[in-house]
Amino acid sequence: MIALLSSVSGMAQSKKSPNPAAPGFDAAGSDARAVQIADEVMAAMGGRKAWDNTHLISWNFFGARQLIWDKWTGNVRVDNLKNDQTVLLNVNNDKGRVFRNGAEVIEPDSVAKYVKQAKAAWINDSYWLVMPFKLKDSGLTIKHIGEENTQDGKPADVLQLTFKGVGVTPDNKYKVWVDKASHLVWQWAYYPKFTDEKPGFTLPWTDYKKHGNVLLSGERGQRDLTDIRVFTGLPGEVFSNFARPDLSRY
Repeated sequence: MIALLSSVSGMAQSKKSPNPAAPGFDAAGSDARAVQIADEVMAAMGGRKAWDNTHLISWNFFGARQLIWDKWTGNVRVDNLKNDQTVLLNVNNDKGRVFRNGAEVIEPDSVAKYVKQAKAAWINDSYWLVMPFKLKDSGLTIKHIGEENTQDGKPADVLQLTFKGVGVTPDNKYKVWVDKASHLVWQWAYYPKFTDEKPGFTLPWTDYKKHGNVLLSGERGQRDLTDIRVFTGLPGEVFSNFARPDLSRY
C-alpha cells in the first residue's frame, strides 16, 4: 500500500511539473537536488515544451555518420560517411531498410543485423547531442555528488548518472558538470563500468547555439559534432529514398 501511494503521489507531482519524468525514471533512487538541477538544465536549454515540439534534428557524428532523426515518429536515417551504407529505420519498431555496396540488402538476417547496428549508433550518437534533455529518462538514476570546477574553471554542480536495464551499455556511468551560472551542462566524464574509478574520457560540452527553439552544443574537445540542424519539416523521401539528401536545400 505504501508503494502504491508513493506511486500515485509521484504521478500527481509529475503532472504538475513543467518537466515531468519519463515513465521508469528512478525517482526513489535519485535525490531532490539532482532532480532540481535536471529541471534547471531543461529550462536553460529552452524548456520542456520547446524540446517536445522539436521535430527533426540532423547532425554529423565525428565525420563518421550523418544522422537525421524524426523525434515524433521515430524514423531515423543513418548515412555512413566512410562508405556507401545507408540505413533507414524506425527506432520504435526496429524495422528498416538497408543500402550497402551499391544495392539494397534484402536477405532478412542481414537487414536485421544492419538495422540493429544503426539503432545502436543512433542511441550512442544522439546521447552525445541531446543528453541534457534526457536527465529524467527511463531507467536513469541521478545523484548530486558535490560541487567542482570544470576544466576551464567554471564553478559547477556535479551529477552522477547511472542506468538500470536501458540502452546497449547499461553498466555505464557518467559524471555531468552543470555550470552554476548558466545551468547548462558544461563538461562530462564517461565510465565504461559503474565501479570504474577513472573515466574513459572527460570532455567539454560547450559552444551552445540556438537551433529552432532549443540550445544544442557540438564542442566535445577532439570529438566534435558538426552540421547540427533542426527542421520543422522535411520531405518524406529523406526517410524512404537511399539517395543522400542535400539538407542545405531545406
